[in-house]
Amino acid sequence: MQQAERIRKLPPYLFARIEQKVAEAKEKGVDIISLGIGDPDQPSPSHVIEALQRAAEDSTNHQYPSSVGMLEFRKSVADFYKRRFNVDLDPKSEVVTLVGSKEGIANISYCYIDPGDINLVPDPGYPVYGIGTLLAGGEPYLMPLKEENGFLPDLTAIPEEVARKAKLMFINYPNNPTGATAELDFYRDVVAFAKKYDLIVCSDAAYSEVTFDGYVAPSFMEAEGAKDVGIEFFSLSKPFNMTGWRIAAAVGRADVVEALGRIKSNIDSGAFQAVQLAAKAGLDGSYDVIRKTQEVYSERMDVCVEGLRELGWNLEKPKGTFYIWVKVPKGYTSAEFAETVLEKAGVIITPGNGYGQYGEGYFRISLCIDKERIREALKRMKDGLGKIEL
Repeated sequence: MQQAERIRKLPPYLFARIEQKVAEAKEKGVDIISLGIGDPDQPSPSHVIEALQRAAEDSTNHQYPSSVGMLEFRKSVADFYKRRFNVDLDPKSEVVTLVGSKEGIANISYCYIDPGDINLVPDPGYPVYGIGTLLAGGEPYLMPLKEENGFLPDLTAIPEEVARKAKLMFINYPNNPTGATAELDFYRDVVAFAKKYDLIVCSDAAYSEVTFDGYVAPSFMEAEGAKDVGIEFFSLSKPFNMTGWRIAAAVGRADVVEALGRIKSNIDSGAFQAVQLAAKAGLDGSYDVIRKTQEVYSERMDVCVEGLRELGWNLEKPKGTFYIWVKVPKGYTSAEFAETVLEKAGVIITPGNGYGQYGEGYFRISLCIDKERIREALKRMKDGLGKIEL
């Protein structure tokens, strides 16, 4: 039986290939250091775990949850946005619970895309923006993120006919994979662009709380008029070290939030209520865990940037995310360099072309391991590769 065209068009998911390479190397007895997948290694906060335990013991949480989420959790999300960004949200109509932001990002295209429609997708970027577009029958129009533009899309370079046909625009700052950040002026430009061309903005704010050295990331929702043109995906995964819990929310324009909730009501049964109540405890409680996590990643970033400089790269420390986006040495493609680093150093890095065609020529390092292992990875790279030539 032939698979559906939508499945045949999909590439293998990037991190599935990385996991396979790690498994193959481990089978050969190689001590692999992975600087690949962005999965926090710090534990979830104790008060969140305790809240989960209490909620899991309550049998009222053992039944089907609401597909749009518990109002208590949605109110805590709204309260967080008010405290953190001074953004007012109605928890009943402008917040919907997600089973992780990846689920919401993938499903939003089903709400607006008909076959042949266009979404504006950053490249390089989180693969799910384009994959969700393809699954819904649409076509991604790539917005190149180039170093000379600070890895921000050039909105003026989008052809008029494309902009008028586009349904959704995905943006993501602090950015995966480049580590770039955006300021409110950029978001104001995005709002103006969206209003001019009547499209919906989908801001992925997964790394809004992973910032360093005094930098505080703004929310797209802070820009005047943002709530008129779009939504933002807020995840507890990175700020609270809760990737495995699969809990997040989409906030913003009420009819877009409603559409996402409506499609979810038809394809999933919502997030486990005990997890929502635990997430509520995280949002309502102390944010010391966020500050401590920022300190951990800042230290790791310092170690890695300094080590890469010693190897020959000229890098600035990113202000956000736990990623470093690095040019490959002369004579390599992204994939060739990643293979070489694995073979000669036993270190996993992510080839930039896995994030799109404009990622070719780069690789990504993820700092989700202890800084001593990062030092060991850099030493292995130095021993195996020597001084690099750019």
